[in-house]
Amino acid sequence: MSHRTSIDIELLSRRDAINHIGSGFGGLALGALLGDFDHTASAAEGVTHNLLPKRSHHQSQARAVIQLFMHGGPSQVDLLDEKPELVRLSGQTPPGEVADDENRTTYLLGSPFKFSKHGESGLAFSDVLPGIAKHADDIAVIRSMFTEHRNHEQAIWMANTGLTVSGRPNIGSWVAYGLGAENQNLPAYVSLPDPGGMPVDGARNWSSGWLPPVYQGTAIRSEGMPVLHLQPKTARTSEIDYGRLELLRKLNARHQQTRPGELELDARIASFELAARMQLSATDALDLNQETPATQQLYGLDRDKTRSYGKRCLMARRLVERGVRFVQIFMAGQPWDTHSNNVSGIRSCCEQTDLPIAGLLTDLKQRGLLDSTLILWGGEFGRTPGAEQRDGNKTPGIEGRDHHPYGFSVWLAGGGVRGGQAYGATDDFGYRAITNRTQTADLHATILHQLGLDHERLTFAHNSRDERLTDVYKAHVLKELLG
Repeated sequence: MSHRTSIDIELLSRRDAINHIGSGFGGLALGALLGDFDHTASAAEGVTHNLLPKRSHHQSQARAVIQLFMHGGPSQVDLLDEKPELVRLSGQTPPGEVADDENRTTYLLGSPFKFSKHGESGLAFSDVLPGIAKHADDIAVIRSMFTEHRNHEQAIWMANTGLTVSGRPNIGSWVAYGLGAENQNLPAYVSLPDPGGMPVDGARNWSSGWLPPVYQGTAIRSEGMPVLHLQPKTARTSEIDYGRLELLRKLNARHQQTRPGELELDARIASFELAARMQLSATDALDLNQETPATQQLYGLDRDKTRSYGKRCLMARRLVERGVRFVQIFMAGQPWDTHSNNVSGIRSCCEQTDLPIAGLLTDLKQRGLLDSTLILWGGEFGRTPGAEQRDGNKTPGIEGRDHHPYGFSVWLAGGGVRGGQAYGATDDFGYRAITNRTQTADLHATILHQLGLDHERLTFAHNSRDERLTDVYKAHVLKELLG
């Protein structure tokens, strides 16, 4: 075997030298590309992503969240933020200090709904929320929310992921990442979409974004088989099932060992194993026939208008009762998007949701679960105090309201929140948040705090930086809301 000497190296042609040096360029490029994936560093550091229970940053007051997301943007001035001045000046041109920045509205539109005070706290609710109003002393209304975009998709991303850009992890995924699952036989994070259709933005509402896929929400159906393909078509004995699962586990483990750091593979294997465990647990958790007729009636399962939403509220209670960390309930499309026929649109949405939500609050409370379950109600933004004129004239009753990001309302209940209070305020017309202005990051920080997570410490390395749910914002926990 011959060996090159220093003289041989000096005699290499330029073409040969470039050829020898260039042979490593592909490896450098591949290394750089792989370096962009967080799983490379995670694998090298021995980080394992799973749903085993994790230690919280501090003592928590809540162990679960139920998010009641109202796609489309509910009108704050018709539901939760009474404005007598708006009613008094209804039909007039908006004053300059509350003029619509985009000139999309033509005249002020007072609410036709009546507000009244409820509970010992005297918290005011619209008369289209009679069921929710009965829980006034358990509810904290934030009347000073604002967001950064008036388009649905961007505002939805902001509400659920913390920024007005797509592809980020949903808050439920952050919770699953930070805390894992209490019950290893059920998902940590569950989404309950409407059987009548997907919400606007579809499955991205429960996406894990660039977090490992194991933290993605599991969509469960409320009509028919809750989880497709959960049970085999032909019944088998438990011994055969166990043997098949054990063989599959061994094959998966062998396959996984040769592909370290493949997070999508890890997530797929974890989901298969969870599905096997769910064959018994999910069937039990989602069997609403186990509930008494009185409980089913409490949620409105005996009424056509409330049955669908009521089923999902009852499923949510059964899931958090069994250790699921985060449950979302969605409506089809964006029904609160009342550009026209604002009055009838609001009535329809409230007729579907008010009784089931009231039933959920009642049921959680009587079971001792409300103290440990945080309820979040709200949409991506609110609606304008002025009319969005669509018919060319002022026809009473069919006016609509446009998108409104500058001041709107959401509410929280349970999970350590002190009820019977209104936090913050908008101006006399419900246009701008002016007192205790609350951005989305503040709300997210508060939710994480109640679950025992510090929003500044809950980070994930992505694109060469430690990203977090509250990300670029100087968020603060809304301690005034807490008991």
